Amino acid sequence: MASLVPPPRSSPEPDRAQWYARELDWATTGTAPVRLLTGLRFDVLELPAAAGHAALRRVGRTGPVALAGQRMRLLVAAGSADELPGLLDWLEWGGITLDLSALGAGGHITAPAPPGGAAGPPGAAVWLRPPGSRQEVEPSLPALGGLGSRGGDAPDLVRLVDAAATECHRARLAHARTHLWAHRPTGQPFAFS
Repeated sequence: MASLVPPPRSSPEPDRAQWYARELDWATTGTAPVRLLTGLRFDVLELPAAAGHAALRRVGRTGPVALAGQRMRLLVAAGSADELPGLLDWLEWGGITLDLSALGAGGHITAPAPPGGAAGPPGAAVWLRPPGSRQEVEPSLPALGGLGSRGGDAPDLVRLVDAAATECHRARLAHARTHLWAHRPTGQPFAFS
């Protein structure tokens, strides 16, 4: 006699890993959660979400963008993580504390649900600008101008990093200003020195 109990549902995580491998040829690791390996097909610039939204308004076109909690992840061309420290120095941001980091070879990010898929729990990674097809993704990743055969199709990594650094710095200054005002003695004027 056949069982009337349906088979258990499979976890959506293996489907997520298969989707990334099949549709985008991106390497994954883990099962719950699935993680996308960085440094192979793309690197990631990571910054506070508020600074990331402001940077995106300034630069417009970018590659895929994910949000995980209060952190924004901008996918950039593979190898860009290695360029970030020198690029920040060149843009005269070196030595300034910024909440801006890069993940390259050996790193990973939590895989957002594929576009059109079921969203995860609150705070789970989601795509703000999802990746397109395999042929569309890599040419759309921000890169340093003049590298390889990418031509003029990719957004400029220098502009993206400069906008991200500026917005991270603005967010840091706004936080410091708010902190100063919130902790001054009541009834006392604020003195600048």
